[in-house]
Amino acid sequence: MHDHSGSLTGLAIVILGALACGIAMRHFKQPPVLGYILAGVLLGPTGLGLVDNRDNISTLAELGVLMLLFVIGMELSLRGIKEVWKIALVTTALQIGVGVGGMLALGYALDWSIELSLFFGFVFALSSTAVAVKMLKEINEQNTRVGQVTIGILIAQDLAVVPMMLLVGSFGSEGGTGSEAIIKVGFSIAFLALLLAFLSKRRGLQIPLARSIGDNEDLTPLAGMAFCFGAAALSGIMGLSAAYGAFLAGLVLGNSASHKVMIRQVAPIQSILLMVFFLSIGLLLDAGYIWENFGLVFLLVLFVALFKTAFNIVLLRFLGESWPRAFISGALLAQLGEFSFILAALGIGAGVLSDDNYRLVVSVTVISLFTSPFWLFSARRLHQIAQLGVTSGRETMRLTYGPEVNAIRRASLTLQVFVATVLAKLGKPPQEPETTAEEPSKGGVAADHQDSSAPDDTPETDDAIDSAVKS
Repeated sequence: MHDHSGSLTGLAIVILGALACGIAMRHFKQPPVLGYILAGVLLGPTGLGLVDNRDNISTLAELGVLMLLFVIGMELSLRGIKEVWKIALVTTALQIGVGVGGMLALGYALDWSIELSLFFGFVFALSSTAVAVKMLKEINEQNTRVGQVTIGILIAQDLAVVPMMLLVGSFGSEGGTGSEAIIKVGFSIAFLALLLAFLSKRRGLQIPLARSIGDNEDLTPLAGMAFCFGAAALSGIMGLSAAYGAFLAGLVLGNSASHKVMIRQVAPIQSILLMVFFLSIGLLLDAGYIWENFGLVFLLVLFVALFKTAFNIVLLRFLGESWPRAFISGALLAQLGEFSFILAALGIGAGVLSDDNYRLVVSVTVISLFTSPFWLFSARRLHQIAQLGVTSGRETMRLTYGPEVNAIRRASLTLQVFVATVLAKLGKPPQEPETTAEEPSKGGVAADHQDSSAPDDTPETDDAIDSAVKS
């Protein structure tokens, strides 16, 4: 009885912690999933240590992965991707190609195995659907050209995740990526392509027992879960990934006559299981490892953010998007995705990843997701600049981060004056004022560092941007 009471107490603490952190993230206009990860970090071994046994929730976390792919399949809009399918497919293919090619070159220099290089290439190519869609909503771009292109790319990445998972899972088989594994992955991709082609021409499919179930609030969510887990079990029996079967089940249900009712009824269950999944990710984060390898982790996060942003901007501009639209989409796709955790778990199971590599992937991905406020800020500021018709790349960067740079400089000058005043009161000889006494009288630091290439209406532009961002 005591152990049972203790388990309930631990469960209550986990739920309350996840709820509190989710509300906090919502306050900062970020996806609640980031709050769930934060709750796992705070409650886990590297935090307060209130949850030290991840095995208790590992099964629910695995079910959360299945539900994630199931709901993504149901919400996949085949019609919405038609208008931008060429850009989405070309962009995703090049993202994967550049990621895999770069990691193969790096792996050759570092003596990595081909499987490990492929894994890191897959992880690098993916972006976070949850974070990117949230940012699109924040800047009211989900129904514009920018939103269509960005969501199209995210959908194409979600589709690419399925063969990635199958391939990473096959690394653990005898012979590595042998002919049997390649045939299995090829068959899965071909079947997925045929199913997509069939579903794009058919709407309103009738699901067995759909009429008997109707929209009953008790049977509908149960039927959805049975369809999801049944397809996952069948896929596993056939030697394929269980997640692959869950994704296919979602695709079929999403194009059936019952998809609206099913999505509405299954969504609460999916939300709970996803909370458990992302909470478990937070429990995995090793703060000690990050501290000991801070330089490596920081450089990787910075490299991912800068390189992915620059590459996506140039690629989208090459494919015909304007510079402002390419800037916004590039900023939105700059982080690593939540599927990196799933691929990492598969990599551990297949024996491709060592414990250190696994902790490195988790650390970089979590920090990349948590830097999303910076990318949200950048996207919002870029959105305002695009509306003002600024097309110069130099001017765009100056207007995007110039106000913050000037604010930091002014704060630094204020601190210098404060320190000088305190030293003077303590009886120590004050330092020469140098620029601190002169620069404020000249109109501030911003006036001394005005960009000579800026247009004449730059002050009005800055005011318009500041007021727009504050609103």
